[in-house]
Amino acid sequence: MAVALEAGRRKRAAVVVLGDIGRSPRMQYHSLSLANQAGMEVDIVANGGSDPHLLLRENPSIHIHEMKSVQLTGILKISGALTLLLKAAIQFIILIWYLCFKIPRPDVFIVQNPPSVPTLAAVKLASWLRGAKFIVDWHNFGYTLLGLSHGRSHIIVKIYFWFEKHFGRMADGAFCVTKAMKHELDQKWGINATVLYDQSPEFFHPASLTEKHEFLLFALTTQRKKWKTGTLLYLQAGSMPNRPALVVSSTSWTPDEDFSILLEAALMYDRRVAATLGEDDSMDEGKLWIDIKNGKQFVYPRLLFIITGKGPDRMKYEEQIKRLKLRRVAFRTMWLASEDYPLLLGSADLGVSLHTSSSGLDLPMKVVDMFGCGLPVCAASFSCIDELVKINNNGLLFSTSSELADELMMLFKGFPEECDDLKSLKVGALNTGSSSKWSTEWERYALPLVNQVIG
Repeated sequence: MAVALEAGRRKRAAVVVLGDIGRSPRMQYHSLSLANQAGMEVDIVANGGSDPHLLLRENPSIHIHEMKSVQLTGILKISGALTLLLKAAIQFIILIWYLCFKIPRPDVFIVQNPPSVPTLAAVKLASWLRGAKFIVDWHNFGYTLLGLSHGRSHIIVKIYFWFEKHFGRMADGAFCVTKAMKHELDQKWGINATVLYDQSPEFFHPASLTEKHEFLLFALTTQRKKWKTGTLLYLQAGSMPNRPALVVSSTSWTPDEDFSILLEAALMYDRRVAATLGEDDSMDEGKLWIDIKNGKQFVYPRLLFIITGKGPDRMKYEEQIKRLKLRRVAFRTMWLASEDYPLLLGSADLGVSLHTSSSGLDLPMKVVDMFGCGLPVCAASFSCIDELVKINNNGLLFSTSSELADELMMLFKGFPEECDDLKSLKVGALNTGSSSKWSTEWERYALPLVNQVIG
């Protein structure tokens, strides 16, 4: 552990997130490492919304400065472009106020990108005014995310691209999340970035039987009024040999995750299992779940999907789920505190990732978290996913809903005792998750860069 001193003063870092800090796990982990491994005072400047992890809230060296989100819904009716410009201008002023006046002078700013506008310009100006250094942590590219809604050829997207590249190159250092992104930044942007893979911290680990029991009891107690019969029977019969399988997916409910793929795959599984077992669609769903509780054995289990996350498309998909009329599959959506999310992953049987990346160059942190809990995954395939998911080792890849349905049928046949393929993937996930943790990777790759930039 390095504690840097200058004229009797502890070094100080400002972590900047123009977004909900509770939904920015990587920046939370940066903050913890800066405080605990670099021995620095840390000021987090971010929007509110969701509570960050308890470890941040209780750390005496971490100080959270919460900005209010800018909402301009009324002007949106007049002009979308005007709204974007006005919102960016207001956010710029708020950022400058916090970065230059509300927090003590830092030695280094570490900023999450995206969003790029106006964050990169505001942090660059603040670093110049306060005599501090400036590091960008590249999670993805902002212009590719904007391109999802406007198209890559739109003038606003082109301006955003110029802004992101211009101010990104002004940074004193950079992290990125994949080797593919490092290559892109080096060859096309002239930015030399250090690859810092997402890794789960130590509190992501396989759940013990006691932890599973306590979490499922908590879910049963807190969600009783919201969740239907099938969910409650799963929780009550979680250790039965014919229990339903628990599948978990975390989503931001945004356009870069096509949730309809999972819905279509669930519908296919529902119908294929019915055909295989010779079940009549007229059978009541409640009776099917009660049969499980009474000990009836099935070649294929019922599936309970728990979907966590917040985002703009959540209500739209919840309405679609209601119209599916599934009998052998149940969906439940929820939002968990940071401390409870690892317990859900540790209690599940399979994880599903729908992340495909607007740039094709970043990796889903949700999969990293799943591996940290020893949970195998089925992940949507895209250009650099093989840097994380190893086929037939710790997970499987799919490109269509039919492929995902095939994988669900294959993995869960004979569940829970005779599903050898699923058990094999679980071993691989455990090995992946235990091979490295965030603190180890951060000390090896991030700390030297921070010291070099400050030094």
